[in-house]
Amino acid sequence: MLYYNTKQLSSSYEFGRQLFQMISSEKRKNQPLVFLCIGSDRATGDSLGPIIGYKLAQRRFSSIYIYGTLEEPVHAKNLEEIIHTIYNTFSNPYIIAIDACLGKASHIGYFTLDQGALKPGAGVGKNLPHIGNLYITGIVNLSGFLEHSLLQTTRLYTVMSLADHICNGIIYCLSRLEQTAKTAL
Repeated sequence: MLYYNTKQLSSSYEFGRQLFQMISSEKRKNQPLVFLCIGSDRATGDSLGPIIGYKLAQRRFSSIYIYGTLEEPVHAKNLEEIIHTIYNTFSNPYIIAIDACLGKASHIGYFTLDQGALKPGAGVGKNLPHIGNLYITGIVNLSGFLEHSLLQTTRLYTVMSLADHICNGIIYCLSRLEQTAKTAL
């Protein structure tokens, strides 16, 4: 698992560069690229995914599909249904799952990138389906005590800072993917 600190100016670039390398080495040429942005806008600490989905949707990249925005969030109650929709819509999609998470005090404001499936809701004791080829998490608050309350009282600044850095890195990655696709023609 790779960690990136929002307080470091180069974190978005380093994250975007690594994301590009991981996608380029794993995703097949015609495999659909899906961003599954998980969370709810009803709790500040859980709104990271929908904010990122909203920001990405504003950019209107033609080569990606986005599930989970502020308008149409993907959360614990509809996650299974959305996963079925994705697999019924796309043949073998390459899914990047994004969610907020809780962690150590020293890691608040960091975001992570790793291969494999995301385990949404694990930090608050929910048993939800694992999903993704890659996953991105943003550490929004402490874990270990009154997790539901912490998600309600998480600072919006922390969430927005994480969303900005993650989106900037994803946009950098997607721009490079588009350039690579154009030069391959």
